[in-house]
Amino acid sequence: MQILGKDLYKVVKEKYGPNLTQLTSEKVTVVNGDICLADLGIQDSLAHEMIHQVDAIINLAATTKFDERYDVALGINTLGPLNVLDFAKKCENAKIFVHVSTAYVSGEKSGLIMETPYRMGETAKMYGWPNTYVFTKAMGEMMVGEKRDNISLVLIRPSIITSTFKEPFPGWTEGIRTIDSLAVGYGKGRLTCFLGDLNAISDVMPADMVVNSILVSMAAQAGKQKEIIYHLGSSQKNPLKNEKFPEVAYQYFTTKPWTNKDGKPVHVRKIEILSSMPSFHRYMAIHYSIPLKGLAVLNMVLCKLLDKSVTDFHRKINLALRLVDLYQPYLFFYGVFDDSNTEKLQRMVLKTGVETEMFYFDPKIINWDDYFVKTHIPGLVKYVF
Repeated sequence: MQILGKDLYKVVKEKYGPNLTQLTSEKVTVVNGDICLADLGIQDSLAHEMIHQVDAIINLAATTKFDERYDVALGINTLGPLNVLDFAKKCENAKIFVHVSTAYVSGEKSGLIMETPYRMGETAKMYGWPNTYVFTKAMGEMMVGEKRDNISLVLIRPSIITSTFKEPFPGWTEGIRTIDSLAVGYGKGRLTCFLGDLNAISDVMPADMVVNSILVSMAAQAGKQKEIIYHLGSSQKNPLKNEKFPEVAYQYFTTKPWTNKDGKPVHVRKIEILSSMPSFHRYMAIHYSIPLKGLAVLNMVLCKLLDKSVTDFHRKINLALRLVDLYQPYLFFYGVFDDSNTEKLQRMVLKTGVETEMFYFDPKIINWDDYFVKTHIPGLVKYVF
């Protein structure tokens, strides 16, 4: 009921009205569990029932924090998928196991990144995984690839997932992704500079397209007893350069400024572009580090009367440096994700007569200016700000 209360379900609420709760209880069974545990922590009697009835398994569980504790990230992103796979292999009618990973298991590669598996024994040094999230997700892929036996395995690798393009309605989102934190900071008047190579490509994919591709891939690969990988991204078919983000953010927030808690509109100006790490460090030195040193000297003269201000200023600088350290690999990312398998999947949809209006996931249909100004940023303002 807590999930049905989300705005995401307003379309089905309007369609079914008071009957939605009963319909949901007839169609959906919610099971308490924990992927960090053997048999997913499911009660024995219920697990036995599921083993006899379940025929398709999708693992979407993950911690996506870039700086998550290693024990937590390993438990959820690496060992968790293996626990789900072990349970799937016990299911008598299991025809498919879908594991949702991330395209960035590729590490900090440049050039064309193929839809190929990573195997156990390959080292972090080989790929340069920049954070605990992608490192543990990569190991999760390796685990299920190594241990799958004869079960059909689909590895879904979405890029940066953004708000819904069309279904159930445009603009729904939850949580903050890499690029979203920039829009939120800028719209609230807190971000005055943009760090990143404007010519580098940011690969984003709307959430509903990701969901559609998961469903179609599951149907296409069920029972085939093989492993296949699908990149779900836009960098090959409809590349989006970083230069687009400052443009669309300025366009949106100058016409529809965000209103703060005091009821006052926050007016933004064109953002300063820092196209390299040296330019960022110069900016930080001029605007923050040098003023902080001056404030520290004044604090000593005033017998530490400004201790709190110095501490707060220092904390903000450290936070900014930490965020840059986490996001820098994606702001200067030069890889393009090959999507040959995904393109074949799209062609299969057309040939088999599946309703393409319902199961759309081709990023070529997206006009990025329209999407960000009319859909994504309004969605962020509504659900995240």
